[in-house]
Amino acid sequence: MTPNRPYLLRAFYEWIVDNDCTPYLVVDASYPQTKVPQQFVQNGQIVLNLAPSAVAQMQMGNDVISCSARFGGHPFALYIPVRAVLAIYAKENGAGTVFTLDEDEDFPDEHEMESPPEPVATEPASKKLAKASHLKVIK
Repeated sequence: MTPNRPYLLRAFYEWIVDNDCTPYLVVDASYPQTKVPQQFVQNGQIVLNLAPSAVAQMQMGNDVISCSARFGGHPFALYIPVRAVLAIYAKENGAGTVFTLDEDEDFPDEHEMESPPEPVATEPASKKLAKASHLKVIK
């Protein structure tokens, strides 16, 4: 069977947005091929606001999440391998889930994934980063 992480990510994202909450994604910024603005990385991780109003051209595929966002007024093309996602949660109440890397997950190796795209200018999108997260695991 295919890995369930991309499906769970999309489901949690939709659930959070449908409940008028702000979806935050915790990403391992050191994971191979991950493209995030390094100046906002703390302790090897970055927390991203993926609200529809904060990003443009969002694509949540089975291997990669990509979108455009603004950081400090500058456009940035985010490229996040699904395996780099550590958690997804709602900013307002912490509802969401934490992911662990199951050793039997059959994700493609980083050399099998497409190369990340080059940053491109996009339409304006606001972007806020969480200073601290309070995760609540939903099973």
